[in-house]
Amino acid sequence: MLDLSQLSSYRENNRLEAKAAQGGLPSSLWATYSAFANTEGGIILLGVEEKTDHTLVVRGVPDADRLLRDFWNTINNLNKVSVNLLSDKNVTVEEVDSKQIILIRVPAATRFDKPVYLNDNVLKASYRRNGEGDYICSRQEIQAMLRDAAAQTQDTKLLTEMDLTVINADSLRRYRIRMQNRRPGHVWEALEDGDFLHRIGAAGRGEDGRLHPTVAGLMMFGNEYEIVRECPEYFLDYQEKMDSSSRWTDRVISSSGDWSGNAFDFYFRVIERLYQSVRVPFALEGMERVEDTPVHAGLREALANCLIHADYYGRGGVVIVRKPDSITFANPGSFRIELSTALQGGFSEPRNASMMKMFNLIDIGERAGSGIPKIQQTWAGEKSRFTEAFNPDRVTLTLYLSKAGTTEETTKETTEETETTTKETSSPAKEKLIEALRANPGITVKELAAVMGLSADGVRYHIRKLREAGLLSRKGSTKAGKWVLHEDTREG
Repeated sequence: MLDLSQLSSYRENNRLEAKAAQGGLPSSLWATYSAFANTEGGIILLGVEEKTDHTLVVRGVPDADRLLRDFWNTINNLNKVSVNLLSDKNVTVEEVDSKQIILIRVPAATRFDKPVYLNDNVLKASYRRNGEGDYICSRQEIQAMLRDAAAQTQDTKLLTEMDLTVINADSLRRYRIRMQNRRPGHVWEALEDGDFLHRIGAAGRGEDGRLHPTVAGLMMFGNEYEIVRECPEYFLDYQEKMDSSSRWTDRVISSSGDWSGNAFDFYFRVIERLYQSVRVPFALEGMERVEDTPVHAGLREALANCLIHADYYGRGGVVIVRKPDSITFANPGSFRIELSTALQGGFSEPRNASMMKMFNLIDIGERAGSGIPKIQQTWAGEKSRFTEAFNPDRVTLTLYLSKAGTTEETTKETTEETETTTKETSSPAKEKLIEALRANPGITVKELAAVMGLSADGVRYHIRKLREAGLLSRKGSTKAGKWVLHEDTREG
């Protein structure tokens, strides 16, 4: 919230612009309007001057009513401004230091209204905001906004110059196996590959009556050398930088030539590496170790989100970087909805809706707009951060890790969940532990772990609970001592 009584403490930035407007509406006003609308929105102050030291000083406008008439006449002129995003509540006259200024609140345009441009010239008069200034959008930025403005998502495009031979048969086979495991007996299970691809949105019939791949089908199941025919900037890159003495300690790139290079295979190559590199708290269900935790779910969501929302026609490619203290997921393309809306959940605007459907069919990703909130919940507090950059458009998610390999908040929350679950379901484990201690009072934790099929941490957890309940004690040293069970454990 802008505090007008403290204007002198503000500086122009990515969302605030001051214009003296002493001689009427400044011509630069409209470039700033376009820039704010095409970026993140912002506030324009008329009657406020930026001094050479970048401080703001209130000058006031000489005739606020006349300026307002000129403003509304111009913004409603389609030959001057492509779209008017404002209503009366967005433009107000305020009094500061006994002087009148005009405050214009410009919202970020929806994807359907972008690019907002001037003088009926989309290529040369579309602007964006960068720091304190407005710049003319590049052709690539304009093309990206126009792609996003389409009613259908870009991955539904039918590639009629290709046929289904561009589909990697092994990738499709692996996908179908995963779907069968997740959805046994599904009505599409018996379909031939072509019909199956058609049903999931990976292929469609052209005017020639034949099946052709969609962009989604090509991205998910195509070979890299075929994918770049359609999307020359396509590139998938996973890097592990765990050692500062080398550029990377492990890398997976789509152009290596020793695997398909498509998004489906990339997902499973990368998610397994992320699982291996991130330690998670120990958890039990009964006597079984829980291998899937909120951390695993958060990682799956982050990786799927990165691939589903990427603009594969844009520059920069998908890049995931694992470092000792963080994991970053970066994809080409801007947010299609405001970040605040995405964080609240319940509303989804995928850039590649068909790809999302294909991932959902194998239980990866969220359709209800709960993906980003799930990530935020797993990496609580300040442990995750979304950033958006422009020229080229790029969204980056950073997940910060503790030395243990996951967030402190997540560790605490998951440990609490583990303890609750174990208290409720640990009766068989408790009985097996007591039986093993009775049979061999000198047994070590390592030997108990082997007997019970648990980790050492799991055994220590159950031992601690028995000791806290007064049902178990230890006599002697750690190496040479023995466990002493108390009689009432026989009732457990």
